[in-house]
Amino acid sequence: MSGTHGTGRTGGGLLVAGTTSDAGKSVVTAGICRWLVRQGVKVAPFKAQNMSLNSFVTREGAEIGRAQAMQAQAARVEPTALMNPVLLKPGSDSSSQVVLLGKPVGEMSARGYHGGSGGSSPGKTPYGGKQSTLLPVVVECLAELRGTYDAVICEGAGSPAEINLRHNDIVNMGLARAARLPVVVVGDIDRGGVFASFFGTTALLSPEDQELVCGYLVNKFRGDVSLLEPGLDMLRGLTGRSVYGVLPFAHGLGIDEEDGLRVSMRGAVRESVVTPPHGEDVLRVAVVAVPLMSNFTDVDALAAEPGVVVRFVDRPQELADADLVVLPGTRGTVRALAWLRERGLADAIVRRAAEGRPVLGICGGYQILGGTIEDEIESRAGRVDGLGLLPVRVRFAAEKTLARPVGEALGEPVEGYEIHHGVAEVLGGDGPFMTGDDGRALDGCRSGAVWGTHWHGSLESDGFRRAFLRRIAEQAGRRFVPAPDTSFGALREEQLDRLGDLIEEHADTAALMRLIEDGAPAGLPFIAPGAP
Repeated sequence: MSGTHGTGRTGGGLLVAGTTSDAGKSVVTAGICRWLVRQGVKVAPFKAQNMSLNSFVTREGAEIGRAQAMQAQAARVEPTALMNPVLLKPGSDSSSQVVLLGKPVGEMSARGYHGGSGGSSPGKTPYGGKQSTLLPVVVECLAELRGTYDAVICEGAGSPAEINLRHNDIVNMGLARAARLPVVVVGDIDRGGVFASFFGTTALLSPEDQELVCGYLVNKFRGDVSLLEPGLDMLRGLTGRSVYGVLPFAHGLGIDEEDGLRVSMRGAVRESVVTPPHGEDVLRVAVVAVPLMSNFTDVDALAAEPGVVVRFVDRPQELADADLVVLPGTRGTVRALAWLRERGLADAIVRRAAEGRPVLGICGGYQILGGTIEDEIESRAGRVDGLGLLPVRVRFAAEKTLARPVGEALGEPVEGYEIHHGVAEVLGGDGPFMTGDDGRALDGCRSGAVWGTHWHGSLESDGFRRAFLRRIAEQAGRRFVPAPDTSFGALREEQLDRLGDLIEEHADTAALMRLIEDGAPAGLPFIAPGAP
């Protein structure tokens, strides 16, 4: 595939849809990006609309989904707001913060965003949701990327056959139709029912949508592929569409997840239990699974260290043998604080701090460890007492802090990213956590064995992570020694290369390249009954 600069051509494209959420769209998109860039193709990822509490800050200060940031890394390009123009950050079961082109624009209910029947009242129109106004925005962002890159690999959301939401869809078939993108549907065979899911997904789409659905990718297959081939042949006969590959089940290949209680380096977390420590002891880390937990990917770098055992917990007794307790970020600081108190976890954390046992709070977790929280923005709860473990007063500001800071901590260089409404005023303690080159305070607070910072991603800085773990082991009385050569960045690159290998070795890459370059082939058959 040749470059498009100065030719007037639009770059190629492909939409990776899925039969369900968590079918593997994010992983497959990243794998295709890594395969393409290894072929010399200038490629970018794209997701029109993402619902996730795991987000990232680009260099221009825009907030996007972490999955798109990792896909950009797979493509070896710098992530930008164009790659994820709409981000929805849930704040409850029924409402989300809407982030448009990297900046928050307000809270909105699910009905207000997606729209619904407006009834017969004068002035009301059916399906008048916010989402319906965003299709031109996302199409323009995609067009800008396609004008810059040889190819753009787009990720869908959920299922394209959500017939109740199709009227306003901007991320699946709505985007595919608007941009004339060929579509490949990914299905997770490990869950079962993949043939019915492929057929049913296609058969619930309108004839116009079906014209763009070119075929399927089977994901997470275990066993002998020859036993699967008769089903693949029957599916081809039923739908007239090809299966572009059968990707085997492989541990440790998940990139940063969008939602749910998962760790992106899931294999690293599992394997860390059995990987021998570099020193005499292991180090046990308990991550408290607070409500609306965000950016739990912060602990991935800990899980990648030999001898560090990471687990998520939600009961007080699960903190008893932990050498380090981590309070992660949360989209609902006050709600998470109340939950900690209701479950007895707050008392357990206060007790261990009094005993000089290490606690780390990150972003919302840092705010929870402070003395007071004044929140008229997120929860509108007013003044609330924190756990009182750090001499910090937190006030929620209307404007969200979005930054990519760089500094030092424990004598080592460190960088991270900030995403928060809470502004922390440090009133004492043993000093800041993060400092500048000149020693000035940049962020965070330390008091005894309790540590707090707003910086996400700081533990990915290898030297700082090792220095922090040495300090934690000392405070916990463990003979743990961090390995001197663990590189989180190298591990991530290895992971992304394995994703590229999956595509290169188990997918029909020639056929995928034809789709990307030429679009959907003409004459794909219609599968009844079609959209209602």
